[in-house]
Amino acid sequence: MSAVPTTTTDPVFAAFCAAGLWPGLGKRAAAELPAAGITSSDDVTADRLLKLPRVGRQRAERLFSSFLAAAPTYEVVELLVGAGLDAKLASTAADALGNDAARRLRDDPWALLGLTGVTLGDADRLAIAVLPGADRQDTRRGRAVVAHTLRTATRDGHTVLPADLVVAALRAEGVADPVAAIGAAVESGEVLEHEPPEPEYDEDAGDLGPHQPDDELPEPDPALRTLSLARYGMAEEAVAENVARLAATAERIADPAAVRSVARGLDDAQKQAVAQVLGAGVSLLTGGPGTGKSRTVAAVVKLLQAKGAEVALAAPTGRAAKRLEELTDHPAVTVHRLLGAQGTSGGFARNEEWPLDADVVVVDEASMLDVELTAALLEACQDGTHLLLVGDPAQLPSIGPGHVLGDLIDSGVVPVTELTTLYRQAEGGAIARLANAVRGGELPPVDSPDREVVVVPAGGSAEAAKRVVQLVTDSIPRALRIDPATVQVVTPVHRGPAGTIELNKALKARLNPGDGTVWGFDVGDRVVATANHLDLEPTGFANGETGVVTGTGDGTLDVDFASGPVTVSGSAMSDLRHGWAITVHRAQGSEWPGVVVVLPPEAGGMLSRPLVYTALTRAQRHLSIVHASGAALARAVSQVDVRPRRTRLAQLLAENAGD
Repeated sequence: MSAVPTTTTDPVFAAFCAAGLWPGLGKRAAAELPAAGITSSDDVTADRLLKLPRVGRQRAERLFSSFLAAAPTYEVVELLVGAGLDAKLASTAADALGNDAARRLRDDPWALLGLTGVTLGDADRLAIAVLPGADRQDTRRGRAVVAHTLRTATRDGHTVLPADLVVAALRAEGVADPVAAIGAAVESGEVLEHEPPEPEYDEDAGDLGPHQPDDELPEPDPALRTLSLARYGMAEEAVAENVARLAATAERIADPAAVRSVARGLDDAQKQAVAQVLGAGVSLLTGGPGTGKSRTVAAVVKLLQAKGAEVALAAPTGRAAKRLEELTDHPAVTVHRLLGAQGTSGGFARNEEWPLDADVVVVDEASMLDVELTAALLEACQDGTHLLLVGDPAQLPSIGPGHVLGDLIDSGVVPVTELTTLYRQAEGGAIARLANAVRGGELPPVDSPDREVVVVPAGGSAEAAKRVVQLVTDSIPRALRIDPATVQVVTPVHRGPAGTIELNKALKARLNPGDGTVWGFDVGDRVVATANHLDLEPTGFANGETGVVTGTGDGTLDVDFASGPVTVSGSAMSDLRHGWAITVHRAQGSEWPGVVVVLPPEAGGMLSRPLVYTALTRAQRHLSIVHASGAALARAVSQVDVRPRRTRLAQLLAENAGD
């Protein structure tokens, strides 16, 4: 009896299918391909696909078309498999590098390092596979390491790095000529080099330093030379230039005496903030919770409307925009929507060519603005527009790179009104009292007989998780009559029993049990967005927005977000997570009637005063603190500020103001 010939599937084709890179082909259909005689890319025809179970003519044609359309990704898979790398990287590479991604990677394999999740070791392996005689000293490698070092720093919020640190990183990766590598990176246009600032000296005193002859100016310190990725370097320059432009072109909207018409109930500092908006091109209003920022903004809007000025209100998140709208009785949107964000390209419809038609733009929760979003906002403000940024610099800085609100304050070039009188404290607000103490570096014992703030000690992560579920599903609704649907759990961590992943599983099991019919979600599930998808119909959603699943379709979810209903499908689905428990960063910019802040032992090293403060200030009516982090909490509040971000913006603002 003759042996039945076995068909071996081409490894590149197998990797392509297994990585889910063939649009429309599910796992089950992929496993059935060999039986239909499809074991390599050459075998793929509509007629052969017709031999698959449950595939009719129309689906076969569709699958054949989608395979042909995925050819650029397939070519990248060939390169990756040849280098022993994960085929899943191919779709990211094709998205980032375009249809000729394979050719570009053959020309410069270290371009792979520009993708998230890729190590230098991965890029080196690809180089060895595609370049004859690949060399660690290749200038393309050095150039990629420079950009990669700067990109890694942006994850910690830095927009620039000292050149010395980049040189050290290059040496650590075996680059023998760091100067040449930096030169190549600058020449490529991806990296900018910034000369050190001119030293300050007192002209009148002729103080040019101890050993400096009077006729020579001091030299800039070369150790202060910095490098940035061009996109962030240019964004900081754009912010500084546009702040100077708006300051120079602003004309007074009304006489300061007009403030009297809306002054009822405002203190002197609040009146000053209102008056400032009338005259200044860019002004800031800062202060902690309960100091009357909202009341002041409402007065600004009321006065401007009375004067017939066109006002645009915005905030970085949907919930913050909705709250701003309720407080001012004036429409408010997210900053992304105000600027007409283009979901796919990441650009904005509103810009220099098509500016905002507003006399005054007010942006709340300004501590969340990163440098690129701020640059886009300022570029869309035409000459003469007044911009008021409202925020709390004691909160966490933006998720994206930059330290915009802090740098604007530090630069001293724009008028700042800081509100310090605590009105909510006078009304007996335990949340505001505690938050303001933490803001000042103190952690007082909680005094809240009305249970506005409750501290629940826990012996470890597992006990903390149990307490959280008990509070949300039983204690808070029973004792305080707050619906569990309006209680938000906030934790610093994703992993561990008291991280977002496990807490969401436990809370779903109690609050909305189900099989997860579509991608793990059921109708009634609370979800949080982990990326921007503003192109989805009808309103899209932004990173950090929470919503509730209201319906499921064939691979789609209907979700009701604060900004409106959205039908989520395709790649956007992978950017949704369950949202009963979310991180402090995602909670920023939103408030809920009830908040449970959990501080497990594994969060100890991450705790900082801005993080704790941001978490506590998410609560409106009730705050439960499940405390399992021991002495780390008091230490973080008294000593640990968030690590300072390296930026150039304050320096650039000062330089532009001096021009």
